[in-house]
Amino acid sequence: QIREHHRKVRKEAKKRGRKKPKKDPGVPSAAPFKEELLREAEQRKQRLEELKQKQKLNRQKEHEKKRKLEAKKNAAEIKEKEEGKESSGKSKARTKKLLDKNSMTSFCRELKKVIEASDVVLEVLDARDPMGCRCPQLEQAVTCSGGDKKLLLVLNKIDLVPKENLEKWLNYLKKEFPTIAFKSATLMKDKTMQQFIKRHARVDLSRTTECFGSKCLLKLLQDYVRTQNKPIQVAVVGFPNVGKSSVINSLKGVRACNVGLTRGVTKSMQIVHIDKQTKILDSPSVIADPSNNALALALRRIINTEESGSADVLEGVDAILNHCSKQQVMMQYSIPDFSNTEEFLTLLAQKRGVLKKGGVPDVENIAKMLLCDWTGAKVSYHSQPPGSHQPPPYLTEDKIAKMQECFNFKYLEEENNNTLQALKCPSPASSILFQSAGMTNGTTEENKVIEEVSDWENLETSQEGEEDEEEDFTESDDDQDDMEEEKNVREYPGTGIGFTNTSFLFSESECSDSLSLNLDKTADDDDAYDFNTDYV
Repeated sequence: QIREHHRKVRKEAKKRGRKKPKKDPGVPSAAPFKEELLREAEQRKQRLEELKQKQKLNRQKEHEKKRKLEAKKNAAEIKEKEEGKESSGKSKARTKKLLDKNSMTSFCRELKKVIEASDVVLEVLDARDPMGCRCPQLEQAVTCSGGDKKLLLVLNKIDLVPKENLEKWLNYLKKEFPTIAFKSATLMKDKTMQQFIKRHARVDLSRTTECFGSKCLLKLLQDYVRTQNKPIQVAVVGFPNVGKSSVINSLKGVRACNVGLTRGVTKSMQIVHIDKQTKILDSPSVIADPSNNALALALRRIINTEESGSADVLEGVDAILNHCSKQQVMMQYSIPDFSNTEEFLTLLAQKRGVLKKGGVPDVENIAKMLLCDWTGAKVSYHSQPPGSHQPPPYLTEDKIAKMQECFNFKYLEEENNNTLQALKCPSPASSILFQSAGMTNGTTEENKVIEEVSDWENLETSQEGEEDEEEDFTESDDDQDDMEEEKNVREYPGTGIGFTNTSFLFSESECSDSLSLNLDKTADDDDAYDFNTDYV
């Protein structure tokens, strides 16, 4: 069959005939200026050849440069390997710290600019932990700044909290500042939204596109503009991942600011025009003070989960689990009983399929995912307000009254009640009860950030010196045995965090009694048979 096919192809080719390439006829002899045309053609050929040669030379030069650079890089890598990886690791860590210091100072600088330029300050709070989202330093800077600067509290993410708990928080917070119940729209009307609707036609987008509280907030700002008889600037401030940019997008009705799950997306001041009389200033996040407890740092600190060390992330997860009801966490993640944080993370990694090579649970990545869930809008948890109302020391009765001026409280309460009735909230059984750590201290001045970083660097240099001394100092065997007997904490490898195991602890003396081996015996003594003993 193949031969016949080839034969048919040949026959058809013979019938068609071969098309010979047309030859260049050249310049006819009768044409005028024949010699000049031939000279021009020769000159063009020479130019083309020269260009080709130049290109070849340039390519050779580039190849030589690349080879030299590669040789230099290889030599530098060999030198680094000879010097040791520790020195290179320390230098990289120092450069990262300098970058972090610069970013923190720039955040503080931009935040200070926003507060100074604003007439009204909106402090955005996460409804799941409103007290933990409040920054006393920021509130004090606004209330004690002088002038007619006002502070409003925006209670965001109210769809993740039970209604009863939300009502309690609104009643508690309105005693100090005007508080607005707010639910921002996460998906805004733009090109990406249209593509999402086309792909997911059957998906219910009411939860992501609906917005509550925006009309109330705009009405309050418009009333304040009328009382002042001038255009105003409104600053939106708060800790990371409380929803500052999403609040602005909801007020504008269009995606004007970048929004993301990563902390610290907004890095500089951004002006958004709502109308002719009101401008909104988007600000970078408030930086949490390092002196805060582990829970506040886990939820409110700017952490890049992709680059941050596993020790910080695991400490944060440990602090979160310690402040929650264990049974509710087990119900939320549908996980069996666990004894410590490491066991919880291994069970969660196995359930979600977050595994390394060989089926080993990837504890570090699952811890980062869990932190993102708790700071994002995936997990529903709530905290109870304090039993007795005690305002902070910087808030006197006169200042509270001054902050509540020029705002219609009856209208605000009516709108908050309407939002509560129209909103779909989770039931108390499906929401995790969370124990708040109180207000989170923040740094709003550049000098304090620089001092903290310098103190941290001094502390690290002293630690490095101690480590060098420890390397030179060798402990005796008896001291090492005592240290091992006292150590009842199992460390997770590569993290530096200890997880206490209460039920699986054995003393070394018992193990040594049960498994006693004499290594001093020779092979002959071991193989020798003792005829005085009977073996059954």
